[in-house]
Amino acid sequence: MKFSVVIPTYNGGSVWKKCADSISSQSIKPEAVYVIDSSSSDKTVDTAISRGFKVKVISSDDFNHGGTRNSAANDLYDTEVLVFLTQDAILSSVFSLSKIIAYFEEDEKVVAVCGRQLPHDDANPLAIHARLFNYPEESCVKSASDIPMLGIKTAFMSNSFAAYRSKVFFELGGFPENTILAEDMYLTAKMIRAGYKVVYCAEAAVKHSHNYTPWQEFQRYFDIGVFHACEPWIREQFGGAGGEGIRFLRSELTFLWKKAPLWIPRSLITSACKLFGYKLGQQYRKLPWSWCSSFSMYKSYWLQNKI
Repeated sequence: MKFSVVIPTYNGGSVWKKCADSISSQSIKPEAVYVIDSSSSDKTVDTAISRGFKVKVISSDDFNHGGTRNSAANDLYDTEVLVFLTQDAILSSVFSLSKIIAYFEEDEKVVAVCGRQLPHDDANPLAIHARLFNYPEESCVKSASDIPMLGIKTAFMSNSFAAYRSKVFFELGGFPENTILAEDMYLTAKMIRAGYKVVYCAEAAVKHSHNYTPWQEFQRYFDIGVFHACEPWIREQFGGAGGEGIRFLRSELTFLWKKAPLWIPRSLITSACKLFGYKLGQQYRKLPWSWCSSFSMYKSYWLQNKI
């Protein structure tokens, strides 16, 4: 199938070089690798150009998780599959792209596929566990019939490494143009509700993780809370995570007890920050704009939506 790769970048540094090299070494080649760069001040653009990637430079103030990716997709309208990566996601095998594309060839009802994420070599214990918990070894195909059992996890998708059938992508309007994050979950939820299938493909993997501080986790979960407040229909139609947060914490504490017990206090602090951040984000409309901007990991969103 004809497919293209889209990557938003900003000061990608050495990890971006590894990502670019992993794309160039794949067993199947994309029609295009489209880099949308938010005016990097390092050599991110040079890295892309030297590998033959197509580059479009935008102002960092104009970046939006949904709208920026849509603009790239619109320039690649004649491709059959759109693959999205982030600049810090390194394809872990030369077959990662071929494995994720194969699902679209095997079943026309499959319209979105999410690859597995493995921790980076420098990942701390919390980052390692998060990848092991959220990205298991077994692949699965999901549809609307799985909502009663999986709840909101049915629509789980990550644009750090995900692919979409472009025909359906455009039919359903692509990603939301102005979203604080979770543009991938938004579109996946619409696809499932439209009667299509989505896939988690464990055989297609990238190395991708973050060593977030407790404050950064607070900011990230504040943004997640804002997203759910802005898009209440997702929780209304898919339900909650069904105690997923409690299961995650229990799993993390068990993992740390066996592997890194000194990290348990950090785990408890981080979990409290996540919960507080999420709850606060859900109530963002009651907060001063300056507070929202300070609490958020995605500052430009608030500049773009300042009242």
